[in-house]
Amino acid sequence: MIDFQILIDNFNEYPYLIKLAWVVSAILGALIILLTVYLKFVRTILRKKEANSLEFRKEYEALLIEYLYSGTEEGGISEIQKNIIEELKKHVTVKSKRKVIISVLYKLMNEVSGEVTDALKVLYKNTGLMHYALIKINSKKWHVKAKGIGELTKFKIESVQEKIEQLLVHPVREVRKEAHLYFVNLFYFEGLNFLDIIKTPLSEWDQIQILEILQKSNDQEICDIKPWLQSKNETVVLFALKLAKVYNQYEVKDELMNMLSHNSKQVRIQVIEVLTHLYGIEAKDVLKANFTQLSLEEQISFFGLLEKLVIPDDEPFVEKHLFHKDFEIQLLALKILKSINIDKYLGLNKLPPSQKSLAMLKLENV
Repeated sequence: MIDFQILIDNFNEYPYLIKLAWVVSAILGALIILLTVYLKFVRTILRKKEANSLEFRKEYEALLIEYLYSGTEEGGISEIQKNIIEELKKHVTVKSKRKVIISVLYKLMNEVSGEVTDALKVLYKNTGLMHYALIKINSKKWHVKAKGIGELTKFKIESVQEKIEQLLVHPVREVRKEAHLYFVNLFYFEGLNFLDIIKTPLSEWDQIQILEILQKSNDQEICDIKPWLQSKNETVVLFALKLAKVYNQYEVKDELMNMLSHNSKQVRIQVIEVLTHLYGIEAKDVLKANFTQLSLEEQISFFGLLEKLVIPDDEPFVEKHLFHKDFEIQLLALKILKSINIDKYLGLNKLPPSQKSLAMLKLENV
């Protein structure tokens, strides 16, 4: 049997630092035990929640599939579907169950199309799920607001477009992005009208996402992009240039020619690339005449245009830049020369090494 009085007496005889170390060790030991018990408790709860979630998911999947295959021949809502809606109404009031129902609906929306999608939209509205999404977009928390917009986008709820329009100028980028995607997903090219009003930057990733959505549309008749080419928002201009290239907008060539003197270097470079794609031969002489005033990036882009639109008369200009200070332009000039005068190109190989450009020496060793 342990004599605690002896232990206490021995403890009191220890130096102060050793007593402090023992006390700290005892406290830490107690904390470790408490944390271990707490973690086991939390793990038990999480496992129970996960099991319940899986059980709910199976139940709701069965209900929703039954709902989809119980419609009337006229496309109306059958009695069975009404009963399922009433049953789900009871569950959507519980946040955890509501999350499971929405996740199941998301999965089904990705797997079905046409009239079946419309049936899911009706269910989404009639069960009250749409009501909770509207609560989200009115939240003061930006991430909740963004999530609500994304949900309404997924179920293509057109009736809330006025509410979403107000969020196009939201101070948080993620909310604005979801609002942009809402309009493009639901209205495609018509939904791009938000480009008329936005003053904040449209990121490169946002532009890529919007283009991907537009290209999924069955209607590829693009709207008039000329106003966006004149926008004061540089990112809107850059996006309009992407549209001009992807959708072969030959009718905006005149606007593009005027934009060769745009204030933004990035825009000018993009304009040259679009004109290259659209075979804008009118730009060649303009750029050639002002070549020395162009930035290096613009000069490289111009040689890309020249490579595509070169004619024999361009040979003196190309030959003049065989020894350009930029290695990439040297290579492009050699490549263009080879396409219009192979004999002169081969004759360059006879030059002594001291008279050859870096590009010529590079090609010799390839």
